[in-house]
Amino acid sequence: MLESQRDEPIGVWTWAAAAALSVIGVLGYLADRDEDSKPMLVFLMPAAVLLTIGLVYPAIRTALLAFTDKTGTFNGLDNFIWMFSQREALITLGNTIAWVILVPLVSTAVGLAYAVFIDKSRGEKVYKMLVFMPMAISFVGAGIIWKFMYSYRGAEQEQIGLVNQLIVMVGGEPQQILQNSPWNTLALIIVMIWIQTGFAMVVLSAAIKGVPTEQLEAAEIDGANPWQRFRNVTVPGIRSSLVVVVTTISIATLKVFDIVRTMTAGNFDTSVVANEMYTQAFRSGEPGRGAALALILFIMVLPIVVYNIRVLNQQKAIR
Repeated sequence: MLESQRDEPIGVWTWAAAAALSVIGVLGYLADRDEDSKPMLVFLMPAAVLLTIGLVYPAIRTALLAFTDKTGTFNGLDNFIWMFSQREALITLGNTIAWVILVPLVSTAVGLAYAVFIDKSRGEKVYKMLVFMPMAISFVGAGIIWKFMYSYRGAEQEQIGLVNQLIVMVGGEPQQILQNSPWNTLALIIVMIWIQTGFAMVVLSAAIKGVPTEQLEAAEIDGANPWQRFRNVTVPGIRSSLVVVVTTISIATLKVFDIVRTMTAGNFDTSVVANEMYTQAFRSGEPGRGAALALILFIMVLPIVVYNIRVLNQQKAIR
């Protein structure tokens, strides 16, 4: 067993070296087709080596690790079967899907609405600053702030959490918000929306200002009301920015870890893939399961990246 574990990294490095040589070969082929690019090949070699060490090798190592148990023995698809058969793992996957659906949609919708309503208003800069401020806070800091916001004390005690204090003020009973499933997952999602809305607002506000005024004026002359101008002129004009915002927030949401770890540590059915990956690999002593979750996370991110590349390529073709 020890010999197999000692020999395994050598095999991984062999694959990594093969991948590096493949990358260098592709670069050489492309440079050979373009005489002007040949001198650049020398400068690309160090980058190819560093990518192999920092990206290719860890990726191959993780992919191989996903098919092993805690002792490093090959166990086939057992880790993936566990992922799609155990209640805790299924809840983790369901929570991740809920995050990646709600956070980008709500953040983008609220940010877009806010950008439209404050556009060219007298206090526009101040209004933007207020919404963008959460972006300056780390995810850990935001998690700590909102953990105090959701703080719960007994029904007979004075509430120190703002949310429960508001519930008491309207005649309700204080709730253990971070422990009541599935509402605790929604409470964590709100934190991410609070952070990402400022990013969506700033990007979309800049895109809105780039929409030609002549098009809006022409639509107004044709009798279009404000909603029709927004739907038929503004939205098509900022479509590329919308794609960038949704894609960026979606990827950030899929990788969310800090908020969940800080506020609930994944307890009470609030775990997501990134948090469970950490828990399995470093807390439960199951690196194979952690690697399998990392592989699933990569597969979930991949379609978003491919879609974004396709959209950008289509825009380049139009230009």
